[in-house]
Amino acid sequence: MTSSGSSSFNPAIGEFVLYCYGLCGIRRAAIAQEHLVDARMAMNLMLAEWNNDTPNLWKVDLVEVPLVQGQAVYPVDPSTIMVLDIYWRVNDGNGNPIDTIIWPLSRTEYASMPNKDMQGRVTSFWFDRLLSPSITLWQVPDGNGPYLLRYYRVTQIFDANLQGGETLDLPNRWFGAFAWGLASRLAHSYAPEQVMRLEAKAQQALQNAQEEDTEDVPLFLSPSINSYYSR
Repeated sequence: MTSSGSSSFNPAIGEFVLYCYGLCGIRRAAIAQEHLVDARMAMNLMLAEWNNDTPNLWKVDLVEVPLVQGQAVYPVDPSTIMVLDIYWRVNDGNGNPIDTIIWPLSRTEYASMPNKDMQGRVTSFWFDRLLSPSITLWQVPDGNGPYLLRYYRVTQIFDANLQGGETLDLPNRWFGAFAWGLASRLAHSYAPEQVMRLEAKAQQALQNAQEEDTEDVPLFLSPSINSYYSR
């Protein structure tokens, strides 16, 4: 016997919902319209909570924004949950890009800057997490460009719908966490006697998925001791 040789298992969201009700002990013939409506709400609320567990690595992408001399504030796509690394790029005069990373500021730190319109080399940014978010740069870009702002961001997981054979906006390694998590949520309404068992399964599956969703690289800590002095 041979293996399938494929790795394309990606069930429709509707199949997941039927399976999750089965985990609750509800057979397919017993599923009514209200079950499907509640399932849609439950799974999208769960995905919304998973958006808080950033960074979800499969939702990271790279954005490029041309910088304008004298302009400090740049709009950010509202689907952006978190801004990761940011750097600006300029050519060295021979067509070679030179990148310079910049560092985050809090609202209070940005407010403390005495001259927010001062132009120069950009060294830091403030990510204002409003419903319509934005990035504010300090210092403001000067006229020695053209400059290109490049940043990695984490975006929201796509909504889940039952119609049209939609599939999940999740990697395969998260399917188990989704199934057990959705089943545990549905059990609160339809199988309360199963809640404790399903929640334990859901917690373990989510932990396994989150532990795997990391960059497998060494971690180096370099504490600054500039403020220490000897007595």
